[in-house]
Amino acid sequence: MRLGIFGGTFNPIHLGHLLIAEDAAEAFHLDRVVFIPSATPPHKRPRVIAPAPHRMRMVKLAIQGNTRFTSSDIEVRRGGPSYSVETLRHLRAAMPRAEFFFLIGTDSLRELHKWKEAPALVNLCEFICVTRPGERVARCRLRGARVRRLTGHPTDVSSTDIRNRLTHGGTIRYLVPDAVRRYIERCRLYR
Repeated sequence: MRLGIFGGTFNPIHLGHLLIAEDAAEAFHLDRVVFIPSATPPHKRPRVIAPAPHRMRMVKLAIQGNTRFTSSDIEVRRGGPSYSVETLRHLRAAMPRAEFFFLIGTDSLRELHKWKEAPALVNLCEFICVTRPGERVARCRLRGARVRRLTGHPTDVSSTDIRNRLTHGGTIRYLVPDAVRRYIERCRLYR
């Protein structure tokens, strides 16, 4: 089984995330893409972060109906800072025959050598570096890292923009799936 691992804050999940996952699944013949919301992101400190159970619920709403997409609450259940090396070790122990492909942006790939137990990561997965059109794959300073490039659909959707729109009373229609939009409105998130 070829599994794409898509970790992140997903604060909130949006259509750009879904396009990246779909493009990766198609381009690299992934059987599944596993969305894993972080409990506490160690590398990002957004001003406004929805509680992890809300972000987990939004991921589930966003991916419903896509049989290649699934989610895991492994990091939410574990609590505390979410480290990719711990998550990948757990997944590899649970599925020793699976091949793991970790989706990562160019900005994160540049900093990968600074991640917790970074050298161990290269033995746990291959990396799929998500680049924007015209952008080159970042140089990875992590020795032995196997990096593949994914040029997906050009999109400029960001969770930061979505939160800003909500804070100022703007619309997020067509930026997030309708089920996620309704959930955000019902729970009054990011207000």
